[in-house]
Amino acid sequence: MRRFITLMACALAIAFCASSCKNAPRGKLLPNVSGKAGEIILVIDRDKWEGNLGSAFREILSGDTPYLAQREPLFTLANVPPGNFNNMFKMHRNIIILNINPQNQTTGIVYRKDEWAKPQSVAQLDAWDEAGALEILASDGATLAEFFEQAERDRIIANCILYEEVPLREPVKKISGGFLHFPSGYKLRKITDTFAWIADEKQYTNQTVLVYSYPADGADVFDLSRMISMRNEVMKANVPGMFDGTYMTTSTAISPTTRPLRYRGRDFMETRGFWEVEGDFMGGPFVSHSFYSPDGKSIIVLEAFVYAPKYDKRQYLRQVESILYSFEWENN
Repeated sequence: MRRFITLMACALAIAFCASSCKNAPRGKLLPNVSGKAGEIILVIDRDKWEGNLGSAFREILSGDTPYLAQREPLFTLANVPPGNFNNMFKMHRNIIILNINPQNQTTGIVYRKDEWAKPQSVAQLDAWDEAGALEILASDGATLAEFFEQAERDRIIANCILYEEVPLREPVKKISGGFLHFPSGYKLRKITDTFAWIADEKQYTNQTVLVYSYPADGADVFDLSRMISMRNEVMKANVPGMFDGTYMTTSTAISPTTRPLRYRGRDFMETRGFWEVEGDFMGGPFVSHSFYSPDGKSIIVLEAFVYAPKYDKRQYLRQVESILYSFEWENN
């Protein structure tokens, strides 16, 4: 968990990546990207892949995704030696190129968008030697991981907007003053003055977004224990389990964590944890964004959770979490 926080606790990384990326020239026609969601191709010599550099890349990008019942990496890495990096691999969605050359004029990581395909994200690490490359990864690894995390989110959000269930904006507006972009398949399950439950429920998977609010009383509204206490109160009142007397709550076996983030001008507190059902054996990961309402009188919470007992959950969680990042204020 400490490794995850070190890699991802980089609130400025999103803005950095957005400002430092180089895009393909205007008017350039590009094919669609290939590859599976969450995959990254690493263009690196085999000996370096099997040595310290490969280990450093794997530690940064293939560490465990937090709060999943089974171990799943943040990203799936595939090694391609430079001599094999042909047009087929250049179509991949996520690419890292290691360029170690004593003749390099500059060192560091350069981020590019839509180099050979679209929507594509490419990072090139330029170093004079292996020791220098390791130093760059040690200092800029969090930004590198966030660059590809944001790339995956952006693709999901673009798909949400393309296939949006526009009527679902209204229940979110009612509570938060803004809206989320839900893709087809999501349906409204419950709505009150302060709570909305919107989910994509299939036979073996459940991806859910909850939107709720409560008074912003006191000075420590973003204290972890306070937020979890309010979460448990809201869940008990609004999210029942399958059997009488059961309800969702926050697991105490795995402690939740928080971190402040800023995204597209919006400040919020991210909370990650593990939910469970009191009186039953259901559970899974959740992530939430908590922030002030425009008038400062309420705390708005956007929460995403997953239930998929038969499947790996990394991509299900990334999909539904990305919906939270699609939030827009109504008047913007």
